[in-house]
Formats: sequence, C-alpha cells, structure tokens
Amino acid sequence: MADSELRLDVLHAMGDEKSDPKERVYLEETFYILSKKKSVFRVRLTSKGLSLIKETDDSSKEQTILLRDIIGSKCMRSKRRRVGGGSCVCTSLVGNQQLKVVDENSGDLDENDISAYLYIYAYVLKQSRRSLKRERTTITLRFRSYDKYEDNNKEAQKWRNTIKCLLMNEPISNIPSNIEKKLLVLLNPKSGPGKARELFQTKVAPILQEADVPYDLHVTKYANYAKEFVRTRNVYNWRGIVAVGGDGVLFEVLNGMFQRLDWQQVFAEVPLAVLPCGSGNGLAKTICHHFNEPFIHQNMTGLSLALARGKSSQIDVVRVETKTDIMFSLLSVGWGLISDIDIESERLRSIGGQRFTLWALARTVALRKYKGVLSYALIKDIGNLPKPKTTIFGRSISQDGALDSPETEAFFDCDEQTETFMSTEIGKKHHRVDSWYSVHSRKTFYSARGSDYHSMTSAGSELRSPVQERMYGPASHLPSLMSELPTHWVQEDGEFVMVHVSYQSHIGEDFLFAPHSRLADGVMWMLIIKAGITRSQIFSFLLKVSQGNIADINNEYIKMVPVSAFRIVPEGQTGYITVDGELVDYGPIQAEIFPNIVNILVPDTK
Repeated sequence: MADSELRLDVLHAMGDEKSDPKERVYLEETFYILSKKKSVFRVRLTSKGLSLIKETDDSSKEQTILLRDIIGSKCMRSKRRRVGGGSCVCTSLVGNQQLKVVDENSGDLDENDISAYLYIYAYVLKQSRRSLKRERTTITLRFRSYDKYEDNNKEAQKWRNTIKCLLMNEPISNIPSNIEKKLLVLLNPKSGPGKARELFQTKVAPILQEADVPYDLHVTKYANYAKEFVRTRNVYNWRGIVAVGGDGVLFEVLNGMFQRLDWQQVFAEVPLAVLPCGSGNGLAKTICHHFNEPFIHQNMTGLSLALARGKSSQIDVVRVETKTDIMFSLLSVGWGLISDIDIESERLRSIGGQRFTLWALARTVALRKYKGVLSYALIKDIGNLPKPKTTIFGRSISQDGALDSPETEAFFDCDEQTETFMSTEIGKKHHRVDSWYSVHSRKTFYSARGSDYHSMTSAGSELRSPVQERMYGPASHLPSLMSELPTHWVQEDGEFVMVHVSYQSHIGEDFLFAPHSRLADGVMWMLIIKAGITRSQIFSFLLKVSQGNIADINNEYIKMVPVSAFRIVPEGQTGYITVDGELVDYGPIQAEIFPNIVNILVPDTK
C-alpha cells in the first residue's frame, strides 16, 4: 500500500461560488504550496468529499477524494526546532526533510509557529496494472491567516469537526458527538500461519487510530474462548464485535451469541465483523467481493475502514443439527473431499493458504469415496425467489428438550485484574498485560484513543461462567434428525466424492464457490460430486474453480443445485464433516437457512 502526501498553506478565506446543486459545499479555502509560487489550491469540503482544484496561470485541474475514502483527521502543531536549525520552520516544507508536527497537547511545541495543521487521512482506490488497490493519502492543510495560534486552530478545528460529522452521518455542528462505545476485538494468535497479532498491529491499529476509533483487544487463550467470552459478557458495552483470525473465530463468536437468552436483541444491536488472518478467509473475501472492495492477502485496509465507518448489512445464518449438537453457521457445511483437505492440511498451517493447494493435489491422487444418503429441498426457480422476510423468532429445542432454561438465567459479566500502563499517545492510564511479541516484553504498540489491550496471559483472565451452556435461536422447521423427511425432498443415495454446501460466494480466498450467491438471499448452494469421476476430471474441476467457472459445471458426476435445507446420512464411521471449517461429529447432519438475523460490518461503497 503506497503512501502519498500533499501539504497546502492557507492564503485567505473565500465565499461560496456556484457549484453542482446536488453537491453541497460546507467549507472552502484557498491554499498555496510554498515550493510552487504560481500554483494555488481551492479546497472544498462538500457532501461528495474533499475537492482539490489546482489553479495555475493557464490551467486548472480538479481532483476529488471521496468522502467514503476519508477515514479521519487530526489537528497538530509544529515541533520545537533543534538548536542550530533553520531560521524559518516553513523551509522544511520545501526541503528534503519533512515538517515535524506533534499533538497540540505535547510539551515539545514550537511557540514561534502560530500555524495550525490539519491532517486528513484517506485511503483512495487506485487502479494498478492488475487490479484495484487502496493508496494511503495524507492531505496537510496549514492554517495561518491569523496572528494567533488560537484563531488558526479554531479554523482548523472547524474543518475537522465538519469532516467528523460528515463521516458519522450527523448534522453539521461545532462539536460532533463522540463515539462512546468501543469495538470489541477478539484475536486468535494461532490463526493461519500465526501472524494475527502482528497483522493487527501493523495493518489495522494505525487505521483505527487515524479514525479515532477506540477498541478493547482480547487475545484468545484456548479453544472456544471467544465463544465463552461473548456468551458471558455484557456485550452491549461494545458497538461491534470483531473476530480477528480465520473463519473459526467468527464461528465461535456467532455460536456464543446464540447461547444467550437475549440473542435476538443482541444481534439487532451489536453487529459482527471479521478481519482475515487465517488460511481460508472465505467470509472476508465474500464481503469484499459483494462490496467491490479490493481483497489482497494480509492487507486488511478495506475491512479496517469498515470497522471505522460502522455500516452493516444483513447476512444469512444456517442452523445445523447433528445427533449431539445444534450450531449456527455463516459459511458452509462439507462432507468428503474439501473437508478432508481442510482438516488434514492442518499440519501445514504454517505455510498459510497454500496448504489447501498442496493437500488438494495429494487427496486427488489418492481419491476417496463415501457411501451415504443425501436429501435436500430443491429450489426450483432461483430467478423468482421472494424477498426474504424477517424471521419469526422462536427457540431452538434439542432432542431431549434440554435447551429450556429458567427465566432467572442471565449473562455474567466477568472482571479482570490487570496492571496498568501509561499510553504514549495521550498520557492516560489503560489496562496493560503484555506486548505484542511475547508475554515478557514491554515494547510499545499501536493503540487508538482509549483502547485497551487484554492478554491471554492476564492475571485473573480465566472466564468464570456460572451460566449453563444452552443453544437458543430460531426454532427449526425440519423434522427431528432421525425422523422421515417430507416427500417433496429430492433423495440420492450411493457413493460420493464430496458434498459441499455454501451460502456465501467464496469458501476461501481463491475459491469462488457460488458466483450467484448473495449475503442475504435465503439460498444455499450444494455441490455434489459422485463416485466414478476420474482424476483428470477432478483436476479440471479444481482449475475451473480457481477461474470462477464452477457454476457452469454440470455433468453425470458433478452438479450444483440451490437448496433451502438438506440432510446427509453417511454410512460407516470414517470421514470428516465440517461446519465453517470446524470438525463436527461424523454421522447424520441436517441444516436449514434463516435470513435476516445477523448484521455484519461491511465496506461503505455508496
């Protein structure tokens, strides 16, 4: 991600001029560049974004940074010059060295410089040779029209507050409302190749800092830590829950939320989000795919911007039932080849997503087949599907009715005893346990305003959970797992290489599984590959998958069908069944789709 920077000095204020009636102009100033005496910039802050109009003696060029690409702004002052430095602080603008600025509350201020500096941070979409990418751009506006710093700072603050109001979609005021609630970030340090903490620090935290978005960061300590956390905490204290890692972390969060009595309210008020640091990252790629956001491996710029903006979209949820468990899923259910690859390639986790390619080759050479019965409710006319209606909420009931609970049951909000540290950003105390790199290190790390970092090694960080685990959620419309299915269901029995059902477009970064899928359309796409297929046909299939042509594959061995519910009853005791990439009990399994339950944070592309 390349960086660019433009520094402009204010010359004088200007009145409103004629403009597009559909585009409202909020603020306008004229600036100039010290290094180009014959060039001036007319800068407008409008309902569309930041308009930069460069005017010279014989030409005029305009560039607009869209509002959706601007992440935040900050007012700064110049830093005190060193002894023996240049006599004019402005000379650093045109020299090789950059002008040093510091927070206005810093004690290292240059009192001789009355200018106020407004830094505007943006991540602009740029077309490269191969694809779109975001380029970090910093616009520096220097206000010095007045003889006192306080007056110049007042002008800079007016621009900053207006930008903040526009970004928050609030009425323009001198003092925009502050975001009181933080984001809850649950990070799995072992996801994928184990670089989640480093990626969050270097790719995500700086963007949240620029956007002035505070967060609480908790590092998972053991399996199902995230699930237990959201089940037992007062999650209404946060404005969103962010799963950092692979698809498994979000799977834990989702099912922890469904194990709350107030699951319906909490899903309505607290959106979920995912930052991809795992090997598969299917859901993150799906979100970027639907909202035209560039997805580059280990570059989470677009999804980090989504955290700051807070825009959400509804997403389908699938209720999955096995003989021993009920769970909810956002991505896929698999039996056979793809599940074998997913589970058995765990030993190659350190190499990241390439593990799937290597193991796919190995499994194709030694092709397996599984015997069983497959049943599904076919959607006959995908083009005339009714718009998904709001789900009628009920309660999931297990086979023995054990999911009922007394009315006195409630979540338990746990307290953590941690030591404190002094933030180098604002000098305030925050909770501190360890650094990013080891449990003993005391190095500094990025921290947005008011953000806390809670370690997996915190003293007293064990979750105390007096609330019994029970699964709630929408009531099933299907017969019990061992009962007969409706007669209109399609039934196929025999030997299969795989059955994989996805409700999202991608089940991996490079696996476009269902091109026609939408986040909330009430459709599951079932891929069926029957035994008898040759290895060369499997190789051809995998190649077409990488090119996004899977929907066009239909022959005597391979077919893709849209379904609203399904049941798989495998024979034997050997094999793998996965839900969102997580291994579940091998045996009968059935699932059905429920739309309009969960809200998930998405990029702002309007």
